[in-house]
Amino acid sequence: MDEMALAAELPLRDIHLPGAISWWPPAPGWWLLLALVLVVVLLLWWWQRHKAARRVRVVALAEWEALMAAFQREQNVNQLVQGLSVLLRRVSLNYYPREAVAGLSGEAWLRYLDSRHALSQPNSFSEGAGRLLLKGPYQQQIDGDALALHALCGEWLVRLPGLKAAH
Repeated sequence: MDEMALAAELPLRDIHLPGAISWWPPAPGWWLLLALVLVVVLLLWWWQRHKAARRVRVVALAEWEALMAAFQREQNVNQLVQGLSVLLRRVSLNYYPREAVAGLSGEAWLRYLDSRHALSQPNSFSEGAGRLLLKGPYQQQIDGDALALHALCGEWLVRLPGLKAAH
């Protein structure tokens, strides 16, 4: 009984539970998971952009080849020059920022085409075969080398960033 009397005299406290676990800062595993999710999201975003750009290039090159096939069948120079003009404009609007391309015309448009890629001949659009794009689509009789323009446009399309020369 001696022990019980001693225990009754001691002021014992009840069991204390630890405080609630805080959600911040997260454990290192959560940081790793967050980093992994960000990497996956960035890779998916890059892959989608790359896939879309590749699709634009593939379709543009197919249209470029179709324009030549149509020219070889019909021998219509006007149709070839008009088609090339429309093709370059459409590709530029899809591939580059719309604000930078949409308002360009005349000499500014040709300089813009020259500035996009390093072509085999510098200033090929503003000083070479590309000048046919200025008035060619609007003339009945085209005096210029439409085949040289076709080759120049093909070189321009092949040199779109991210595409290895296939032609």
